[in-house]
Amino acid sequence: MAYSIAEAARRSGLSIDTLRYYERIKLLDPPARDSAGRRAYSETDLAWLQFLTKLRTTGMPIRRMREYATLRRRGAATAGRRRAILVEQRRSVAERIAELQSCLDVLDYKITNYERLEHGHAAGIQEASA
Repeated sequence: MAYSIAEAARRSGLSIDTLRYYERIKLLDPPARDSAGRRAYSETDLAWLQFLTKLRTTGMPIRRMREYATLRRRGAATAGRRRAILVEQRRSVAERIAELQSCLDVLDYKITNYERLEHGHAAGIQEASA
């Protein structure tokens, strides 16, 4: 199945401008063209866009994504380096998750503390008026 650029944008959650940008910076191979010369994205293109979106969500820099895309085009011989890039990014994501978990723990502590203060204050008011 082939998808227009508008449909590919809708399905990928990326803008048309982003799709063109990814093509221009060689993150995305130029898609096939239909008989009218319009871009025709394949399921494979959409799967790759989904993966690129995940990489961006992890905070991977565009330059590293470009390196990965270049290696991908070179085939199986680059599997080791591509794996290394993903392992490095995974480590970065795990560190960020740990940092966020620490922040979440502080927020939970403070929320619990304020709930205790509010309940204690409310209990104090009820006791004083009873």
